Amino acid sequence: MAKFDGDLDPLWKDLDRAIGQMLIMGWDGTEVTPQIRHLIEDHHLGSILLTAKNLKSAHQTARLVQELQTIAHQAGHPQPLLIALDQENGGVNSLFDEDYICQFPSSMGQAAAGSPDLAYNIAKATATEVSAVGVNLVLGPVLDVLTNARYQPLGVRATGDDPQEVSQYGIAAMNGYKDAGVATCGKHFPSYGNLDFLGSSLDIPIITQTLEELSLSALVPFRNAIATGNLDAMFVGGCGIANPSMNVNHACLSDQVVDDLLRNELGFNGVAISECLEMEALRNEIGVKTGTVMAVEAGCDLVLLCRAYDVQLEAISGLKLGVENELITKERVYISLKRVLRMKNSCTSWSKALNPPGISLLSKIHPNHLALSMKAYGDSITVMRDNEKLLPLNESMHQEEELLLLTPLVKPLPASSMTKTILESKNKTDSSQTIHDKWIHRDRGAIMSGEGVFRELGRSLARARHGKLLHTSYTANGVRPVHENLIHRATTIIIVTADANRNLYQAGFTKHVAMMCSMLRASGQKKSLVVVAVSSPYDFAMDKTVGTYICTFDFTEMAMFALVRALFGDFTPQGTLPGTLRKSKKVLKSRQHWLVEPYNQDRDSQGLDDLLQTLARASAPNHQYLQTTNASAFEIYNPGIEEAHFVVRNSSTQALYGFCATYYTKGTGVIGAIFVDPAKRNVSIGRSLHRRALRGLTQRRGIKKVQLGMCFPGIFLGIPVDDGAVLKSWFASNGWDLQFPKRLTNMTIPDLNTWSAPEGLLQSIQRASISFDLIHGLDNSESVLNHVATHASPEVFELYKFALQETKTCGVVRAKSPVDSLLGTVIICSPGSHLSNYIPALQPLADAELIGGIIAPIVPSTAQANLVLQGLALMGVRQNKAHKSTRSVLSWVQDESYEPLLAMGFGVLQAFEEVTNAPENVSFPCPPLFVLGE
Repeated sequence: MAKFDGDLDPLWKDLDRAIGQMLIMGWDGTEVTPQIRHLIEDHHLGSILLTAKNLKSAHQTARLVQELQTIAHQAGHPQPLLIALDQENGGVNSLFDEDYICQFPSSMGQAAAGSPDLAYNIAKATATEVSAVGVNLVLGPVLDVLTNARYQPLGVRATGDDPQEVSQYGIAAMNGYKDAGVATCGKHFPSYGNLDFLGSSLDIPIITQTLEELSLSALVPFRNAIATGNLDAMFVGGCGIANPSMNVNHACLSDQVVDDLLRNELGFNGVAISECLEMEALRNEIGVKTGTVMAVEAGCDLVLLCRAYDVQLEAISGLKLGVENELITKERVYISLKRVLRMKNSCTSWSKALNPPGISLLSKIHPNHLALSMKAYGDSITVMRDNEKLLPLNESMHQEEELLLLTPLVKPLPASSMTKTILESKNKTDSSQTIHDKWIHRDRGAIMSGEGVFRELGRSLARARHGKLLHTSYTANGVRPVHENLIHRATTIIIVTADANRNLYQAGFTKHVAMMCSMLRASGQKKSLVVVAVSSPYDFAMDKTVGTYICTFDFTEMAMFALVRALFGDFTPQGTLPGTLRKSKKVLKSRQHWLVEPYNQDRDSQGLDDLLQTLARASAPNHQYLQTTNASAFEIYNPGIEEAHFVVRNSSTQALYGFCATYYTKGTGVIGAIFVDPAKRNVSIGRSLHRRALRGLTQRRGIKKVQLGMCFPGIFLGIPVDDGAVLKSWFASNGWDLQFPKRLTNMTIPDLNTWSAPEGLLQSIQRASISFDLIHGLDNSESVLNHVATHASPEVFELYKFALQETKTCGVVRAKSPVDSLLGTVIICSPGSHLSNYIPALQPLADAELIGGIIAPIVPSTAQANLVLQGLALMGVRQNKAHKSTRSVLSWVQDESYEPLLAMGFGVLQAFEEVTNAPENVSFPCPPLFVLGE
């Protein structure tokens, strides 16, 4: 019989309680029902999913959640309920209250605004608002990559089709949620970004990509988000997978997807949440009892059952039966229980759950959040083309001319007052949905609203132009006589489309009107056409027959308000299209040259600090050392090294868009760092900086080689290996030969208190008659400096000179042979040394952390090289421990030398590839059409 897990409260010996924590359930209705009360009290249900069908207002939501938590508390639940909510913004907000809850752009709209910082602020604001009413788990961020963006129902809920951009914005949003104190849940694993709706006999979409294809694209954001350590949960989808290596009917029921791919390959150790098992296809094929057991067997920790009480009871019964039949072991139950409890500990407590701040906090923060919303929507509006210079309309139209607005019949977004009004007055659903719509809207109950959803847009346009507006809707019936008459009357026509690629009548209607306008212009009439895509930007992105094309990325009231302001010149839209759409414009900008200026400390240091923090927030954790890097780290003021740094900046705002650090010493020119604001990539800023840097270095007298990466300062030792494919492609396209890089590795022992030397190492060193001593200062350093000059590059020589001068905090350990010849050297530095200012890996991320450094081991290749290196590392660790260090960092280990150090208990912190070329071999090519990562 399985033993109870001793790490858990004895109360959890009751297996029924533990099973209750493995379920997340919801119901229909805005009040607590006897059924949901019964599930919490008698079946120990530990998690609740709230949807738009439960929520009427912020005040009602706070009251409802507080009642749910009180029921759980009085029923003896050891920990509060998880209260989960879909609050993605754009069109997917379960909680809408125009008085207290702010509306923000969709994920794609936020990417169009071009600022991961803005995405972070939006996520933090959203999470702060829902937390105020008692929600502690946001089902987000969306990490799907729209591999086939044009036809996918996920649409603007996803950031776009570029895996790195999706990662960047997803991590920014996740950090915003976490900093507001709520738990996070990435979705929809392994991807809803390229679904095939025609290949399944079960009426469910399937993924047809191979695992290799998924790994290169769809899985990248999930992998990067997991690597940050901030992702509490993962929502595993219900789609099928059909490829040569995997044939799965429902991803969330497959151990190949959850245990093998998510946990073993991607390293996720948080809570896996299944798709709702009330899906019709799943119920008909497998049944809920068996499906619940299969979900847990696959590796899911929380099984979702959205609303049907009889089905929920069936799932509970299935789990208990699975344990009785030993299909699910008790150990398996307690593994999931511990994961769920760990997540609860991170986001809630009884004092927090029973006393949410509610309306008082929401009233206080609402003005600031409303200002953030207006800014975000304004920043997201994107003008892809305005070939005829129609914008702003108040300049291209005369007051007496008529403006015509043509809008489609659409389903209102759940996050709108229109939807709220309609749902309150009617209770019916549209039966004409496509399989796409049924899938993506399966829990939302949106209904057809006729032309009412855009009525307020028409009124706003009329008010903005202080004149008459003609407005009518269009349908799949095409261009009717009423449309023709209005088009003949108007001089400017605005056509609104919403997912025209999936609602083909909209595309046909728009093309027909565009042809009419063209013919009327040919006959001498003034007919201007503006097309506004209010959902997917792909509607007419590549159709050049539409000369003026604007994208808003959703059609909430706030989006339409921003659109009107943009159309009439209140501001100039600066949004850019996401992913490859943004990069497609690179064809037009490929020869763009930015003004590169010398870095000025007084003027640019604050801008550089801001840029570094932006990069740190946008990067996966392998670059977390950027958090401890500041502008001063690049300025070493060393007499043996000349330095020249460059910036691309906005001279009006003083913001830095890009920075490049270069150094020159004894015939070697080095690019020590080059980076670009993530919001300003793909517009040649990196290329402009790179060109200027190389021109400066190759013009140096006596230049023998140019190098990517530098150990002093040691911010970037080379090209980061984790980003290698993208960055290598970029540098290769900019003239570098990358065939023979030198690997440089930073390593660490994270806890010196528990570390001990490998058995037998000291004896091996003694048998080899290797001795060690420690020296300080330059007075007796001649042998060390001769050794370094012979076996290392010029900047390493300067690093050793710098360390030897820091007599109080740095020293050099020498390894010597029996005849007193030098076998190797390494720099040792104590916590807080001046050297750590230039090596971010030595800077602590936590206040209590004390990091000792073991820097730049120089060990020539001999039969004893590995043993000498291990001996130097051992002496370094001993010195670090003597200086009260809690952690050791061993920086700048060359090529494969890191492998013997792994056996000593060191782990890899970061890995880089240093590249060296002869100056004549680095060309200055004409800019190609497209460069990754620029």
